[in-house]
Amino acid sequence: MTTLPSGTPSGNTCASYAPGIEVLEAGSLREALEKVTETSPDLVFIDIELAGESGLELTRKIREHHADTPIAILTNYDLLEYRQAAERAGANFFLSKGASSMEEILAMVDSVSFERQRQGELKIP
Repeated sequence: MTTLPSGTPSGNTCASYAPGIEVLEAGSLREALEKVTETSPDLVFIDIELAGESGLELTRKIREHHADTPIAILTNYDLLEYRQAAERAGANFFLSKGASSMEEILAMVDSVSFERQRQGELKIP
C-alpha cells in the first residue's frame, strides 16, 4: 500500500499506470500520520511543500515511529539544498516532479516492493 498526501500526483493517475497498487491520500500532516500508523504502507510519497505544512516535518515524524517505512519526497524544486534537507529528514528517495517520468517512479516503486518482499522472505524461518 502506498500513501500519497494531497498535492502529490493524483492517486487516479498512479492507479491507471499500475492497477495493482492501492493508493491512499491524506489532506493533512495529521491525517497522513494516522494513515501510516493504521495501514503500515510499503511506501510513502510526500510532497516537500504541503498546504500550510512541511513535507520534511512529516518525513521526520514518520521516521520517528516507522523507521523501516520507505519514504519518497516529491517536489517541483530540484535543488541541492532540498535534496540534502530531505536526506537529513530521513527520506529514502528524492524525485523531481518535472524530471521524473512515471516509468522512473514505477521502477522505484517496483524496486521497493521487491526489496520488501525479499526482506520478508529472509525473515521466514
